[in-house]
Amino acid sequence: MDEDRMTSTFGSNWMCAAVLSVLLACAPWLAHAQTRFELRPLETVTLSTQQLLLGEKNGTPVMLAEELRIPKPGTDRLPAVILMHSAGAINPATDQWAQEFNNIGIATLMVDSFSGRGFHTPDDQSKLAPLPMMIDAYRALESLALHPRIDPSRIAVMGFSKGATAAVYSSNERFRKLYGPPNAEFAAHIGLYTPCYMLHDDDKVTGKPIRLFHGVADDLTSIEPCRAYVQRLKAAGVDVALAEYPDTYHAYDFAWRKEPFKLASLPVDRNCSLVEGDGGQFLNSKTGKLFDPKNDPCMEKGATLAYYNEEATVATTKAVKEFLVTIFHLKQ
Repeated sequence: MDEDRMTSTFGSNWMCAAVLSVLLACAPWLAHAQTRFELRPLETVTLSTQQLLLGEKNGTPVMLAEELRIPKPGTDRLPAVILMHSAGAINPATDQWAQEFNNIGIATLMVDSFSGRGFHTPDDQSKLAPLPMMIDAYRALESLALHPRIDPSRIAVMGFSKGATAAVYSSNERFRKLYGPPNAEFAAHIGLYTPCYMLHDDDKVTGKPIRLFHGVADDLTSIEPCRAYVQRLKAAGVDVALAEYPDTYHAYDFAWRKEPFKLASLPVDRNCSLVEGDGGQFLNSKTGKLFDPKNDPCMEKGATLAYYNEEATVATTKAVKEFLVTIFHLKQ
């Protein structure tokens, strides 16, 4: 081989190797670049907990924002997960879950339940209680089911803490009949570190599977009410499971927050057992009196947010993805 040809061949091989190296390095970005992002308006209403429990519908109208991610181009209809954020609003953990689902061909819809209601910090949560967030979830389901790239029969809902209440209790037939859309029904309900209660007829659900994930050491949202709720559901023959992780705290999937975050002055109801009473109000089940979040004797102060047990996050991510692959009949 002559020198010029050797030089040309060497140059071509080197260039190919360099391009391959860049492509491999950029593979995650290129995969993400295939995703279509749609920012969408969401018309909904704001109800109080009492209004929701009484079945009222005339709440305050509000316009929210939501972000839809279509993970691949084409015309086929894809399964989707609606993500309901925690009291800390949409954060890097929410985005990470969206990426995990997008990577296996599942579309995601992140609903921002806070900004449109005029609060942008986690300090004042009184403008929106956990249970009424399910109205946002139902409205998001209704609009998403009409999207030409989404399979309306394969839309799940997943929530975190405050948003998990909406995700889990939207499975109740009572609420679905009152507030659910006529064109679609959630295919599954997933909750991480969920606040659980005892509601009227809360074991009467749609029949779609429910999966809960909770840290045993959670000192913000106790696991005990969820254990009791899962027992009631299982007794009613519901497809439900609760994954428990020892030595694991609230917000354990916050991989972006490596150090434990102490909320020393935060009022918490971890030792309060709440049951729905008459008139759409919660009672302290131990005293039988109306629950007062400011002065009830069961209230305490101080809680921890911690990405402390990485194994719990890895296990939860794996379990949720395997669950969705199964119910959505995805080929992996």
